[in-house]
Amino acid sequence: MFSGILRRINLSIDWFLLVPTLFISAFGILTLYSFLDSGVGLSMFYRQLLWVLVALFVMIIVAGVDWRFLRRGSSIFFLYILSAVLLIALLLFGSVFNGAKSWFNLGFFAFQPVDIVKIIIILVLAKYFSRRHIDIYNIRHIIASGLYVAMLFGLVILQPDFGSAIILLLIWLFMLVFSGISKKQILTFFLIGVVAFGGLWFFGFKQYQKDRIISFLHPRTDIHGIGYSAYQAKVAIGSGEMFGRGVGLGSQSKLKFLPEYETDFIFAAFSEEWGFIGGLVLFALYGTMFARLILLSMRASTNFESLFGLGFLAFVLSHFVIHVGMNLGLLPITGITLPFMSYGGSHTIAEFIGLGIIMSQVKYSRQAHQGQYKNEIVGVV
Repeated sequence: MFSGILRRINLSIDWFLLVPTLFISAFGILTLYSFLDSGVGLSMFYRQLLWVLVALFVMIIVAGVDWRFLRRGSSIFFLYILSAVLLIALLLFGSVFNGAKSWFNLGFFAFQPVDIVKIIIILVLAKYFSRRHIDIYNIRHIIASGLYVAMLFGLVILQPDFGSAIILLLIWLFMLVFSGISKKQILTFFLIGVVAFGGLWFFGFKQYQKDRIISFLHPRTDIHGIGYSAYQAKVAIGSGEMFGRGVGLGSQSKLKFLPEYETDFIFAAFSEEWGFIGGLVLFALYGTMFARLILLSMRASTNFESLFGLGFLAFVLSHFVIHVGMNLGLLPITGITLPFMSYGGSHTIAEFIGLGIIMSQVKYSRQAHQGQYKNEIVGVV
Protein backbone atom coordinates (compact mmCIF):
# COMPACT_ATOMS: atom_id res chain seq x y z
CA MET A 1 0.00 0.00 0.00
CA PHE A 2 2.73 2.43 1.01
CA SER A 3 4.75 1.63 -2.12
CA GLY A 4 1.64 2.26 -4.22
CA ILE A 5 1.20 5.71 -2.67
CA LEU A 6 4.85 6.53 -3.34
CA ARG A 7 4.48 5.35 -6.94
CA ARG A 8 1.44 7.60 -7.49
CA ILE A 9 3.28 10.55 -5.94
CA ASN A 10 6.31 9.90 -8.14
CA LEU A 11 4.09 9.89 -11.25
CA SER A 12 2.70 13.29 -10.25
CA ILE A 13 6.06 14.96 -9.66
CA ASP A 14 8.20 16.61 -12.32
CA TRP A 15 11.60 16.16 -10.71
CA PHE A 16 13.39 18.34 -13.27
CA LEU A 17 11.21 21.21 -12.01
CA LEU A 18 11.12 20.31 -8.32
CA VAL A 19 14.82 19.58 -7.67
CA PRO A 20 16.18 23.07 -8.49
CA THR A 21 13.26 24.54 -6.54
CA LEU A 22 14.17 22.49 -3.46
CA PHE A 23 17.81 23.62 -3.69
CA ILE A 24 16.65 27.26 -3.86
CA SER A 25 14.42 26.74 -0.80
CA ALA A 26 17.31 25.06 1.01
CA PHE A 27 19.54 28.09 0.30
CA GLY A 28 16.85 30.31 1.79
CA ILE A 29 16.61 28.17 4.92
CA LEU A 30 20.42 28.08 5.25
CA THR A 31 20.51 31.88 5.04
CA LEU A 32 18.01 32.07 7.90
CA TYR A 33 20.10 29.48 9.80
CA SER A 34 22.73 32.18 10.17
CA PHE A 35 20.53 33.94 12.72
CA LEU A 36 19.89 31.01 15.07
CA ASP A 37 21.74 32.79 17.87
CA SER A 38 18.90 35.30 18.21
CA GLY A 39 15.37 34.51 19.29
CA VAL A 40 13.91 36.03 16.15
CA GLY A 41 16.31 34.14 13.88
CA LEU A 42 15.54 30.86 15.62
CA SER A 43 11.83 31.42 15.11
CA MET A 44 12.21 32.34 11.42
CA PHE A 45 14.45 29.36 10.66
CA TYR A 46 12.08 26.75 12.08
CA ARG A 47 8.99 28.50 10.74
CA GLN A 48 10.36 28.65 7.20
CA LEU A 49 11.43 25.01 7.39
CA LEU A 50 7.87 24.16 8.45
CA TRP A 51 6.36 26.33 5.68
CA VAL A 52 8.45 24.63 3.01
CA LEU A 53 7.39 21.19 4.25
CA VAL A 54 3.73 22.27 4.35
CA ALA A 55 4.05 23.79 0.87
CA LEU A 56 5.55 20.54 -0.47
CA PHE A 57 2.66 18.57 1.00
CA VAL A 58 0.15 20.97 -0.56
CA MET A 59 1.97 20.77 -3.90
CA ILE A 60 1.77 16.96 -3.91
CA ILE A 61 -1.99 17.12 -3.25
CA VAL A 62 -2.49 19.76 -5.96
CA ALA A 63 -0.37 17.77 -8.44
CA GLY A 64 -2.62 14.75 -7.89
CA VAL A 65 -5.83 16.61 -8.81
CA ASP A 66 -7.05 16.78 -12.41
CA TRP A 67 -7.42 20.55 -12.91
CA ARG A 68 -8.67 20.27 -16.48
CA PHE A 69 -12.17 21.06 -15.23
CA LEU A 70 -11.02 24.67 -14.83
CA ARG A 71 -11.07 25.03 -18.61
CA ARG A 72 -14.82 24.47 -18.53
CA GLY A 73 -17.65 26.04 -16.59
CA SER A 74 -17.46 29.01 -14.24
CA SER A 75 -15.06 27.73 -11.57
CA ILE A 76 -12.33 30.24 -12.45
CA PHE A 77 -14.83 33.12 -12.42
CA PHE A 78 -15.82 32.22 -8.85
CA LEU A 79 -12.13 32.11 -7.90
CA TYR A 80 -11.75 35.59 -9.39
CA ILE A 81 -14.72 36.88 -7.35
CA LEU A 82 -13.19 35.27 -4.25
CA SER A 83 -9.94 37.13 -4.96
CA ALA A 84 -11.74 40.46 -5.15
CA VAL A 85 -13.67 39.73 -1.95
CA LEU A 86 -10.46 38.82 -0.11
CA LEU A 87 -8.75 42.03 -1.20
CA ILE A 88 -11.77 44.14 -0.22
CA ALA A 89 -11.94 42.40 3.18
CA LEU A 90 -8.24 43.10 3.57
CA LEU A 91 -8.82 46.84 3.16
CA LEU A 92 -11.55 46.67 5.80
CA PHE A 93 -10.11 44.25 8.35
CA GLY A 94 -6.44 43.74 7.47
CA SER A 95 -3.51 44.48 9.73
CA VAL A 96 -1.07 47.28 8.89
CA PHE A 97 2.57 46.24 8.47
CA ASN A 98 5.25 48.61 7.15
CA GLY A 99 2.55 51.10 6.22
CA ALA A 100 0.47 48.67 4.12
CA LYS A 101 -2.73 46.71 4.84
CA SER A 102 -1.48 43.52 3.23
CA TRP A 103 -2.06 40.90 5.92
CA PHE A 104 -4.79 39.12 7.82
CA ASN A 105 -3.48 38.56 11.34
CA LEU A 106 -4.89 35.18 12.38
CA GLY A 107 -2.98 35.03 15.65
CA PHE A 108 -0.72 32.01 15.15
CA PHE A 109 0.18 33.14 11.62
CA ALA A 110 -0.44 35.99 9.17
CA PHE A 111 -1.97 35.44 5.73
CA GLN A 112 -1.18 37.63 2.72
CA PRO A 113 -3.95 36.99 0.13
CA VAL A 114 -2.24 38.79 -2.77
CA ASP A 115 0.11 35.81 -3.20
CA ILE A 116 -2.69 33.40 -4.07
CA VAL A 117 -4.45 36.16 -6.04
CA LYS A 118 -1.48 36.18 -8.44
CA ILE A 119 -2.01 32.46 -9.16
CA ILE A 120 -5.74 33.00 -9.66
CA ILE A 121 -5.24 35.86 -12.13
CA ILE A 122 -2.93 33.59 -14.15
CA LEU A 123 -5.75 31.01 -14.32
CA VAL A 124 -8.25 33.71 -15.31
CA LEU A 125 -6.07 35.08 -18.10
CA ALA A 126 -5.08 31.60 -19.32
CA LYS A 127 -8.74 30.68 -19.75
CA TYR A 128 -9.67 34.01 -21.33
CA PHE A 129 -6.83 34.07 -23.87
CA SER A 130 -7.07 30.35 -24.70
CA ARG A 131 -10.70 30.77 -25.74
CA ARG A 132 -10.01 33.85 -27.85
CA HIS A 133 -6.57 33.16 -29.30
CA ILE A 134 -7.86 33.27 -32.89
CA ASP A 135 -9.15 36.86 -32.68
CA ILE A 136 -6.95 38.11 -29.83
CA TYR A 137 -5.85 40.95 -32.09
CA ASN A 138 -9.32 42.46 -31.55
CA ILE A 139 -8.89 45.38 -29.19
CA ARG A 140 -11.97 44.50 -27.14
CA HIS A 141 -10.34 41.30 -25.87
CA ILE A 142 -7.24 43.21 -24.81
CA ILE A 143 -9.36 45.75 -22.96
CA ALA A 144 -11.55 43.06 -21.37
CA SER A 145 -8.55 41.09 -20.10
CA GLY A 146 -7.03 44.34 -18.86
CA LEU A 147 -10.19 45.12 -16.89
CA TYR A 148 -9.92 41.79 -15.06
CA VAL A 149 -6.44 42.77 -13.94
CA ALA A 150 -7.30 46.44 -13.36
CA MET A 151 -9.86 45.66 -10.67
CA LEU A 152 -7.41 43.59 -8.62
CA PHE A 153 -4.58 46.01 -9.44
CA GLY A 154 -6.60 48.88 -7.99
CA LEU A 155 -7.45 46.96 -4.80
CA VAL A 156 -3.78 46.08 -4.28
CA ILE A 157 -2.65 49.67 -4.91
CA LEU A 158 -5.09 50.86 -2.23
CA GLN A 159 -3.32 48.77 0.45
CA PRO A 160 -0.83 50.21 -0.78
CA ASP A 161 1.32 47.36 -2.13
CA PHE A 162 2.99 48.82 -5.20
CA GLY A 163 5.32 45.85 -5.72
CA SER A 164 2.54 43.25 -5.94
CA ALA A 165 0.48 45.54 -8.16
CA ILE A 166 3.41 45.75 -10.59
CA ILE A 167 3.67 41.94 -10.59
CA LEU A 168 -0.02 41.64 -11.55
CA LEU A 169 0.54 44.10 -14.39
CA LEU A 170 3.64 42.27 -15.63
CA ILE A 171 1.83 38.92 -15.61
CA TRP A 172 -0.91 40.42 -17.80
CA LEU A 173 1.57 42.02 -20.21
CA PHE A 174 3.64 38.84 -20.48
CA MET A 175 0.62 36.64 -21.17
CA LEU A 176 -0.77 39.23 -23.57
CA VAL A 177 2.41 39.14 -25.65
CA PHE A 178 2.39 35.34 -25.88
CA SER A 179 -1.33 35.17 -26.65
CA GLY A 180 -0.70 36.63 -30.13
CA ILE A 181 -0.97 40.41 -29.78
CA SER A 182 0.62 42.47 -32.59
CA LYS A 183 3.69 44.68 -32.17
CA LYS A 184 1.62 47.77 -32.95
CA GLN A 185 -0.72 46.99 -30.08
CA ILE A 186 2.25 46.35 -27.77
CA LEU A 187 3.59 49.82 -28.60
CA THR A 188 0.15 51.35 -27.99
CA PHE A 189 -0.11 49.75 -24.56
CA PHE A 190 3.44 50.78 -23.73
CA LEU A 191 2.47 54.40 -24.38
CA ILE A 192 -0.68 53.93 -22.29
CA GLY A 193 1.53 52.52 -19.53
CA VAL A 194 3.76 55.61 -19.63
CA VAL A 195 0.70 57.85 -19.32
CA ALA A 196 -0.65 55.66 -16.49
CA PHE A 197 2.67 55.91 -14.65
CA GLY A 198 2.47 59.68 -14.93
CA GLY A 199 -1.04 59.58 -13.45
CA LEU A 200 0.11 57.34 -10.60
CA TRP A 201 3.05 59.66 -9.90
CA PHE A 202 0.79 62.67 -9.39
CA PHE A 203 -2.32 61.00 -7.98
CA GLY A 204 -1.52 57.45 -6.85
CA PHE A 205 1.95 57.09 -5.33
CA LYS A 206 2.55 57.79 -1.67
CA GLN A 207 5.43 60.13 -0.87
CA TYR A 208 7.67 57.28 0.34
CA GLN A 209 7.17 55.50 -3.01
CA LYS A 210 8.20 58.65 -4.87
CA ASP A 211 11.20 58.97 -2.58
CA ARG A 212 12.30 55.41 -3.42
CA ILE A 213 12.22 56.14 -7.15
CA ILE A 214 14.08 59.42 -6.67
CA SER A 215 16.61 57.59 -4.50
CA PHE A 216 17.05 55.03 -7.28
CA LEU A 217 17.78 57.78 -9.81
CA HIS A 218 20.10 59.55 -7.36
CA PRO A 219 21.28 56.73 -5.04
CA ARG A 220 23.80 58.69 -2.97
CA THR A 221 21.65 61.70 -2.16
CA ASP A 222 20.22 60.17 1.03
CA ILE A 223 22.06 56.97 1.99
CA HIS A 224 21.20 57.54 5.67
CA GLY A 225 17.50 57.90 4.88
CA ILE A 226 15.39 56.54 2.02
CA GLY A 227 18.49 55.20 0.20
CA TYR A 228 19.85 53.34 3.24
CA SER A 229 18.45 49.90 2.37
CA ALA A 230 19.67 49.93 -1.22
CA TYR A 231 23.13 51.12 -0.15
CA GLN A 232 23.49 48.44 2.55
CA ALA A 233 22.35 45.75 0.11
CA LYS A 234 25.09 46.69 -2.34
CA VAL A 235 27.65 46.77 0.49
CA ALA A 236 26.56 43.28 1.59
CA ILE A 237 26.82 41.85 -1.94
CA GLY A 238 30.21 43.48 -2.51
CA SER A 239 31.62 42.26 0.80
CA GLY A 240 30.90 38.67 -0.22
CA GLU A 241 33.59 38.97 -2.92
CA MET A 242 34.33 35.75 -4.83
CA PHE A 243 33.63 32.96 -2.32
CA GLY A 244 31.67 34.70 0.42
CA ARG A 245 32.25 35.14 4.13
CA GLY A 246 30.71 31.78 5.04
CA VAL A 247 27.39 30.71 6.52
CA GLY A 248 26.66 32.72 9.66
CA LEU A 249 29.51 35.17 9.06
CA GLY A 250 27.70 37.87 7.09
CA SER A 251 28.32 41.03 9.09
CA GLN A 252 25.89 43.31 7.24
CA SER A 253 22.87 41.16 8.00
CA LYS A 254 24.23 39.65 11.24
CA LEU A 255 24.75 43.08 12.76
CA LYS A 256 21.44 44.25 11.25
CA PHE A 257 22.89 46.92 9.00
CA LEU A 258 20.89 45.23 6.25
CA PRO A 259 17.15 45.62 6.93
CA GLU A 260 14.58 42.95 5.98
CA TYR A 261 17.42 40.52 5.25
CA GLU A 262 14.99 37.59 5.50
CA THR A 263 12.54 38.86 2.87
CA ASP A 264 13.21 41.88 0.63
CA PHE A 265 17.02 41.59 0.82
CA ILE A 266 17.62 37.87 1.19
CA PHE A 267 19.63 37.84 -2.06
CA ALA A 268 22.04 40.38 -0.55
CA ALA A 269 22.27 38.38 2.69
CA PHE A 270 22.89 35.17 0.72
CA SER A 271 25.50 36.80 -1.54
CA GLU A 272 27.43 38.15 1.44
CA GLU A 273 27.79 34.63 2.86
CA TRP A 274 28.20 32.68 -0.41
CA GLY A 275 29.91 35.26 -2.62
CA PHE A 276 29.94 35.62 -6.40
CA ILE A 277 30.24 31.86 -6.93
CA GLY A 278 27.22 31.21 -4.73
CA GLY A 279 25.29 33.83 -6.68
CA LEU A 280 26.16 32.08 -9.96
CA VAL A 281 24.94 28.74 -8.55
CA LEU A 282 21.69 30.39 -7.46
CA PHE A 283 21.24 31.97 -10.89
CA ALA A 284 21.87 28.57 -12.52
CA LEU A 285 19.17 26.97 -10.36
CA TYR A 286 16.65 29.64 -11.29
CA GLY A 287 17.71 29.38 -14.92
CA THR A 288 17.07 25.62 -14.82
CA MET A 289 13.63 26.21 -13.36
CA PHE A 290 12.78 28.86 -15.98
CA ALA A 291 14.01 26.63 -18.81
CA ARG A 292 11.88 23.73 -17.56
CA LEU A 293 8.79 25.94 -17.31
CA ILE A 294 9.34 27.11 -20.89
CA LEU A 295 9.79 23.54 -22.12
CA LEU A 296 6.64 22.30 -20.36
CA SER A 297 4.68 25.26 -21.75
CA MET A 298 5.88 24.48 -25.27
CA ARG A 299 4.90 20.81 -24.86
CA ALA A 300 1.47 21.57 -23.38
CA SER A 301 -1.44 19.85 -25.09
CA THR A 302 -3.80 22.86 -24.94
CA ASN A 303 -3.52 26.65 -25.12
CA PHE A 304 -4.86 26.89 -21.57
CA GLU A 305 -2.06 24.76 -20.15
CA SER A 306 0.56 26.53 -22.25
CA LEU A 307 -0.64 29.97 -21.17
CA PHE A 308 -0.82 28.99 -17.52
CA GLY A 309 2.77 27.75 -17.66
CA LEU A 310 3.91 30.98 -19.29
CA GLY A 311 1.90 33.02 -16.80
CA PHE A 312 3.51 31.21 -13.89
CA LEU A 313 6.89 31.78 -15.53
CA ALA A 314 6.05 35.50 -15.70
CA PHE A 315 5.10 35.43 -12.02
CA VAL A 316 8.35 33.80 -10.85
CA LEU A 317 10.60 35.59 -13.35
CA SER A 318 9.26 39.07 -12.55
CA HIS A 319 9.70 38.44 -8.81
CA PHE A 320 13.25 37.22 -9.44
CA VAL A 321 14.27 40.10 -11.72
CA ILE A 322 12.78 42.84 -9.53
CA HIS A 323 14.15 41.36 -6.29
CA VAL A 324 17.69 40.88 -7.61
CA GLY A 325 17.53 44.20 -9.45
CA MET A 326 16.64 46.17 -6.33
CA ASN A 327 19.29 44.31 -4.30
CA LEU A 328 21.92 45.28 -6.88
CA GLY A 329 20.69 48.87 -7.02
CA LEU A 330 19.44 48.49 -10.60
CA LEU A 331 15.75 48.94 -9.70
CA PRO A 332 13.86 50.95 -7.07
CA ILE A 333 13.05 49.28 -3.73
CA THR A 334 9.55 47.80 -4.02
CA GLY A 335 9.39 45.15 -1.30
CA ILE A 336 9.37 42.08 -3.59
CA THR A 337 10.27 38.65 -2.20
CA LEU A 338 12.61 36.18 -3.92
CA PRO A 339 10.51 33.15 -5.03
CA PHE A 340 10.96 29.93 -3.01
CA MET A 341 13.72 31.57 -0.97
CA SER A 342 12.45 34.56 1.03
CA TYR A 343 10.94 33.99 4.44
CA GLY A 344 7.14 33.74 4.52
CA GLY A 345 4.42 31.11 4.38
CA SER A 346 1.85 32.79 2.13
CA HIS A 347 4.09 33.31 -0.89
CA THR A 348 5.87 29.95 -0.42
CA ILE A 349 2.62 27.97 -0.43
CA ALA A 350 1.24 29.97 -3.38
CA GLU A 351 4.39 29.31 -5.40
CA PHE A 352 4.31 25.57 -4.71
CA ILE A 353 0.60 25.51 -5.60
CA GLY A 354 1.56 26.96 -8.99
CA LEU A 355 4.13 24.20 -9.44
CA GLY A 356 1.52 21.61 -8.43
CA ILE A 357 -0.95 22.82 -11.05
CA ILE A 358 1.70 22.62 -13.78
CA MET A 359 2.70 19.11 -12.70
CA SER A 360 -0.95 18.06 -12.72
CA GLN A 361 -1.37 19.38 -16.25
CA VAL A 362 1.68 17.43 -17.41
CA LYS A 363 0.50 14.23 -15.71
CA TYR A 364 -3.08 14.22 -16.99
CA SER A 365 -2.09 15.44 -20.43
CA ARG A 366 0.31 12.48 -20.66
CA GLN A 367 -2.41 10.08 -19.54
CA ALA A 368 -4.87 11.50 -22.06
CA HIS A 369 -2.36 11.04 -24.89
CA GLN A 370 -1.62 7.47 -23.78
CA GLY A 371 -5.33 6.70 -23.69
CA GLN A 372 -5.80 8.15 -27.17
CA TYR A 373 -2.86 6.12 -28.47
CA LYS A 374 -4.30 2.88 -27.05
CA ASN A 375 -7.67 3.61 -28.62
CA GLU A 376 -5.99 4.21 -31.99
CA ILE A 377 -4.13 0.89 -31.72
CA VAL A 378 -7.33 -1.11 -31.12
CA GLY A 379 -9.22 0.85 -33.74
CA VAL A 380 -11.61 2.64 -31.42
CA VAL A 381 -10.69 6.14 -32.61
